[in-house]
Amino acid sequence: MRYILIFLMAFWSLTSFGQDAPKTTTVQIKTSAQCEMCQKRIEKAIGTMKGVKKASLDVKSKVLTVTYQTEKVEVAAIKTKVNTTGYDADDMPADKKAHDKLPDCCQKTSSHNSGGSHH
Repeated sequence: MRYILIFLMAFWSLTSFGQDAPKTTTVQIKTSAQCEMCQKRIEKAIGTMKGVKKASLDVKSKVLTVTYQTEKVEVAAIKTKVNTTGYDADDMPADKKAHDKLPDCCQKTSSHNSGGSHH
């Protein structure tokens, strides 16, 4: 009986360690998002990345909060994806071509967004 109990405890510990959930962490990235269209665009782009569990952008603060699996994706890759979607990510400037393809209201250089007159 004692050996069966030891065997079951060892088996349980091996199977439970093998079933550990992937490690996740959360990062906040300051973006150059301007509006809800930006929000949808960024959340969709980041949300489709392998290893990303959740992407949520607060338009008012322009902060993107991303929960991701550390074994599957790195912060640098997330920031690069934000850049290639047309937006700044912390101190990494947006890809110019991607930024210039954004609708006028989504461009950080738009007169609409810098306090100028509305269209």
